[in-house]
Amino acid sequence: MKKLVILASALTFSFGAFAATQTSEEALATAHKGADTAKEKLHASQNTGAQQKLKAKHAAEGKANSTGSKISEGSQKAWHSTKQGAEKGWDKTKESAEDLKNDISP
Repeated sequence: MKKLVILASALTFSFGAFAATQTSEEALATAHKGADTAKEKLHASQNTGAQQKLKAKHAAEGKANSTGSKISEGSQKAWHSTKQGAEKGWDKTKESAEDLKNDISP
């Protein structure tokens, strides 16, 4: 009888630990998603600011509608897009490595 009570207690504890692990993994995934969204919004506002600054510089130089300024502005926009895509890829790689590490570790 005593062994049965100990076994029941151990099972109850292990199920609780498993549920807590599931909950923490879900919370971590939600936190990652929120952080990614916040980072994207931050980068978008930074990129917009940089683009506006470059446009203002071209306007001050009197080159607002020149071909060179349009090429420069387009290149800057493409660079920001490329950089943001690379960061997203790197973040996904880090998250996958973290998930794999968590799956392997006891």
